[in-house]
Amino acid sequence: MTDKSQVLQVLFHRLNNQLGIILANAELLEAKLADDIGRARAAQVVASVLDAMTTAREIRLRSL
Repeated sequence: MTDKSQVLQVLFHRLNNQLGIILANAELLEAKLADDIGRARAAQVVASVLDAMTTAREIRLRSL
């Protein structure tokens, strides 16, 4: 594995960790919010984070 590959692996790992924290908190908000508007906004964040995780995975696979 080259230095560039190792650096990219570390960066993708950090990005996934950060996205995972955002996802967990958005899911908690979605479950706890009482109003429909708030739950819908939290659900949008959940969906967007899942999409971002998929995109990061695709970039990682194509760049290494």
